[in-house]
Amino acid sequence: MENDIISYLNLDSNLKKITGKVLSSERITPGDAVELFLTGHLGLLAVLADIVKQRNTGNRVFFNHNFHIEPTNICINHCKFCSYRRHKGEEGAWECSIDEIVKKVSEHAASGANEVHIVGGVYPGRDIYYYSDMIRAVKQKEPQLHIKAFTAVEIDYMCKIAGVSIKEGLKELKDAGLESMPGGGAEIFDETLRAKICPDKTSSEKWLEIHAAAHSMGIPTNATMLYGLIEDYNHRADHLDRLRNLQDQTNGFNAFIPLKFRNGNNAFSDIRETTLIEDLKNYAVSRIFLDNIPHLKAYWPMIGKQAARLALEFGVDDLDGTIDNSTRIYTMAGSDENPSASREELVQMIREMNRIPVERDSVYNVLATF
Repeated sequence: MENDIISYLNLDSNLKKITGKVLSSERITPGDAVELFLTGHLGLLAVLADIVKQRNTGNRVFFNHNFHIEPTNICINHCKFCSYRRHKGEEGAWECSIDEIVKKVSEHAASGANEVHIVGGVYPGRDIYYYSDMIRAVKQKEPQLHIKAFTAVEIDYMCKIAGVSIKEGLKELKDAGLESMPGGGAEIFDETLRAKICPDKTSSEKWLEIHAAAHSMGIPTNATMLYGLIEDYNHRADHLDRLRNLQDQTNGFNAFIPLKFRNGNNAFSDIRETTLIEDLKNYAVSRIFLDNIPHLKAYWPMIGKQAARLALEFGVDDLDGTIDNSTRIYTMAGSDENPSASREELVQMIREMNRIPVERDSVYNVLATF
């Protein structure tokens, strides 16, 4: 069968070798990933990515009933690609008290959601104890909710301000009710690029260190990569390789989420956004390369529901969740997608692509199959 597929696709020698690796469950190299980005046509990438996806999760596609809380968009960092950040007192800035956050959580929880996703700006002066109080208040009010909260960038700052180690800070948050972490703040790991796009942000080494610490403490996390800005395929392959290496050590990543650069209202607005073809290629190569991270997520508020549907043919097995119109990060960057979807809409999106819709909890336990 392997030779039949390779012959049918009429591949050159490099692509034949890479295809043979994937078909025989052999790990591809960063150089192979670059080759796939450069010369792999969409049909081949779709076939190979779906083979890897089928090994991991079969024909199932997951989603959950979730919502976001964004405590503030006031931030000490100066990421040049960000359309979300504001100074304190600037028009468009917001900050919520813990009481206001708890009220918002209860309003969304009434719809039957099972996860709250809490991320926001790195607010000046707020330490780990402020945020553990926040988590504790949310958990006390809505104990049934799984709390997925705070990027490594937020946690890095919280711990520095409090004068505690990363592990001490994570223990404080976990004891308060933190159950998992999102993958934001990774951006692109190459430090030369980070100096150009997010010069004062947590380093790539520190981001990886914080996620490794979380994994060692039984806190699962996600991982992300910002793409479509000023990176090249070598930078993407290096980023994926660092994630795969850490996963080999810890097995703590649940899902990988490629995050598309959106050019609205930021310092890189002159850069054209990636095409749909490039988006699909990126999903496929990510799925093929990250053979040890079980899930690949298409974050539909970022790329749109139509593109998310198509991504299911390129290795994606997760559509995130209902969101409940509760995030402004991508709408402020130019996304025209209304960030809300019903359970029925997500089920229909998945069925339209001849996949099996599965509602999950935050750590991929199956709640219902449709």
